[in-house]
Amino acid sequence: MTPRLPKAELPAELKETMIKQLGVVPENVEVLWHSPQVTQDNLAFGAKVGGWDAVDPTLKSFAHMAVAAQVGCSWCLDVGYFQARNENLNLVKASQVPRWREADVFTALERDVMGYAEAMTNTPPTVTDEQYAALLERLGTKAMVELTAFIAYVNLATRANVANGVTSQGFSDACEIPLAKRPAASGAGFTA
Repeated sequence: MTPRLPKAELPAELKETMIKQLGVVPENVEVLWHSPQVTQDNLAFGAKVGGWDAVDPTLKSFAHMAVAAQVGCSWCLDVGYFQARNENLNLVKASQVPRWREADVFTALERDVMGYAEAMTNTPPTVTDEQYAALLERLGTKAMVELTAFIAYVNLATRANVANGVTSQGFSDACEIPLAKRPAASGAGFTA
């Protein structure tokens, strides 16, 4: 699939910043640049979200990738796996997020966070009182608020990428372990 909008030309300074961060210019930024204000606000908010620190980065990474797998955002899984490698997270676990229910590498807390991410992503959301209370008890109020807002933000990002036709850009090619495919029985449209 190719982006549904042609890539817009980014200003040289923004292009250089993107290349320094990721090695290439992300296609989703080039597509969004048709509205520079939307792009700049999205990048600024994304940077603020990235600065939140009440939740363990591994849990947030797995939550993001669980949302991406469910929504079908191959770009998000691709860059998420690449970022997990750069942040020295467990790549064996990260590679298994698309099939986290079947994989035996995750802790109970990691599974609960990914289940919560999926429940928030469902339309309509299917978060239960019990599910929320169990995470709240283990994470605390500040972290629970952060995790919830983080998952809501990554839903915005993943859904925008899918709607705009932005797909995997090859970021995860630098990683040694290929991403697992989401089981077909899950009902999601994602294929790696």
